[in-house]
Amino acid sequence: MVASPQYLTPEDYLQLEAESPIKHEYFGGEVYAMAGASDGHVTIALNLATLLRSHVRGTGCRVYISDMKARVGARDRFYYPDVMVTCDPRDQETAVYKRFPKLVVEVLSDSTEAFDRGDKFADYQTLETLQEYVLINTRHQRVECFRRNGAGLWVLQYYTPETATFCLESIDFTATIAALYEDVTLEQSEETSDP
Repeated sequence: MVASPQYLTPEDYLQLEAESPIKHEYFGGEVYAMAGASDGHVTIALNLATLLRSHVRGTGCRVYISDMKARVGARDRFYYPDVMVTCDPRDQETAVYKRFPKLVVEVLSDSTEAFDRGDKFADYQTLETLQEYVLINTRHQRVECFRRNGAGLWVLQYYTPETATFCLESIDFTATIAALYEDVTLEQSEETSDP
């Protein structure tokens, strides 16, 4: 990501983003250009979005892919989650971002994994409607679901090929790991790949 040199208000950012040929995330007045994604990353996100769209059809919930922004008002942020589900009718009031997601999914890459696990997750936790934050690995068939429990604590559950299926409790959804990773060639990490 490359930072923009000037401070922007959220309104300035939204106006510029509407006209920009590339996507930027917003961090308290600064914008950062987003890098493109790998084949595996895009395929995993598309597989999940396709499965979820069929699941939520007719429920009032909506599935969004990486072109829809999530606004994290408490932290003055706009992110582009890989997949997001909102069931809150207030989200129909805004056409270019959503403020009340129930589920946010990030597909991991070497360049963003630490941020997705750290500061971005901390930011998302300020969304009162968020019930589940999911990280999907591109190097291993592994899904990590962080769920907000009744005490407001985030509890982690892993899913791997050994579990055969994964569950997104926030929207009462279950699918196979095989369907999620269909047509995906797992990536090698930068540390282990040959030069």
